[in-house]
Amino acid sequence: MWVAKDMLNDGNKMAEGATVNEDEVAFFARIADSWWDPKGPFKPLHILNPTRLAYIRQEVEEHFSLEQGLKRPFEGLRLLDIGCGGGLISEPMTRLGAHVVAVDAAEKNIKTASVHASQGGLEIDFRNTTAEALADAGEQFDIIINMEVVEHVADVDAYLGACQTLLKPGGLMLLSTINRTAKAYLFAIVGAEHILRWLPVGAHDWNKFLTPHELAAACTRVGLKSGLATGFVMNPFSQKWRLSDTDTSVNYAMTATKPKA
Repeated sequence: MWVAKDMLNDGNKMAEGATVNEDEVAFFARIADSWWDPKGPFKPLHILNPTRLAYIRQEVEEHFSLEQGLKRPFEGLRLLDIGCGGGLISEPMTRLGAHVVAVDAAEKNIKTASVHASQGGLEIDFRNTTAEALADAGEQFDIIINMEVVEHVADVDAYLGACQTLLKPGGLMLLSTINRTAKAYLFAIVGAEHILRWLPVGAHDWNKFLTPHELAAACTRVGLKSGLATGFVMNPFSQKWRLSDTDTSVNYAMTATKPKA
């Protein structure tokens, strides 16, 4: 989804280039208006979001040695939300005090996110651009949020390389994705897309899923130090998620840090 240069596509202002998967961008742009519908095509993200947010807050507070329990613990931190979609993470990060730049390669997503944030009185710097374009412009951030994006890009190493450039020395990136296992195929594709219809058919390609080892190796190749993988595990009966130190068989998250200069 992310590119080396910020270009326009047929007047739709859709960024394209070396790591963009144009089909992926177009797919999510078609359902952009549904981002904030908790019963719509993004229902799984609404269910997962509290667990994602808890993980992000936990890791950021630990990495930056922040005081726990504060209403706005992220004050003074510049945060980039890549592939922000409708702003499901951008908005809570802003409420926690971070200065948020939120980017997406699909212009329709940015429009949806901007309107919703404005209605909530939140000031977020939404941009229809890419990681590579931001890196070329010399932007840098204390924190990069990289949730459910890496499995959609055309070139993982090139994409993560741009992210490494964007991260300040000593900075923290948080990634989440889907493991390439038989169980993930059963739950994330057969179950979520074809049986439960939680996601539009075609939302994921099992062949593009990454194992924790593969994601950690990709981070290492671009100069980042990866942390241990943490599983996001859902109870299919209660439809509630929890964090797991041992079960990364379907959804998981991982931290990556940039060494201090």
